[in-house]
Amino acid sequence: MASKRTKPNSPRSLKQTEVRGPAQDKYSVLLPTYNERENLPLIVWLLVKSFSDSGINYEIIIIDDGSPDGTRDVAEQLEKIYGSDKILLRPREKKLGLGTAYIHGMKHATGNYIIIMDADLSHHPKFIPEFIRKQKEGNFDIVSGTRYKGNGGVYGWDLKRKIIRLYRKEVLQKLIENCVSKGYVFQMEMIVRARQLNYTIGEVPISFVDRVYGESKLGGNEVVSFLKGLLTLFATT
Repeated sequence: MASKRTKPNSPRSLKQTEVRGPAQDKYSVLLPTYNERENLPLIVWLLVKSFSDSGINYEIIIIDDGSPDGTRDVAEQLEKIYGSDKILLRPREKKLGLGTAYIHGMKHATGNYIIIMDADLSHHPKFIPEFIRKQKEGNFDIVSGTRYKGNGGVYGWDLKRKIIRLYRKEVLQKLIENCVSKGYVFQMEMIVRARQLNYTIGEVPISFVDRVYGESKLGGNEVVSFLKGLLTLFATT
């Protein structure tokens, strides 16, 4: 009796071919951390599982800003567990801002696509294959997560939350050259500059969840800086 075969047009085979894409594509995740000792092992495990299940070539770059809670020690253990080819710890001595963390991480990225996201589990890595499918579907320069379209939802999320994004590496490099913000407004400025430079942007509906462990990294002074950054952004665009 002949073995059962998956039909070429079945959902399963479509999913496999859509996500994997060209063999040369590699995705570098930039993961800035500050006091994420408890969240980091889980977010890394979820990232590895999502990429491995989808057959995606990847690396995860952890940029720890001198966390006093031992996040760096945890990152070092994860590097040993998963291998230094998949987990790259690239720490800094102190907290220097989200924008500069991405710039630092970019210097070490070997992928031709860059994914930026938070380590506090406010974004679930299960959405990443959908970002990749969306990018290939429309040949977009950028794909952004949104809670305003389709089935996207929000659970305990507020406007201070950062957004998961996928960029072509060369596009992100160009945007970084044009951005003036260094803190939490950096991501917002990136998308404004992207529209100015006529880069194409795709959107994927995702659910946002408030942080699983620990307190928000956005303190009172950073909220003020965030608002000042917005004013500067509006004044220069």
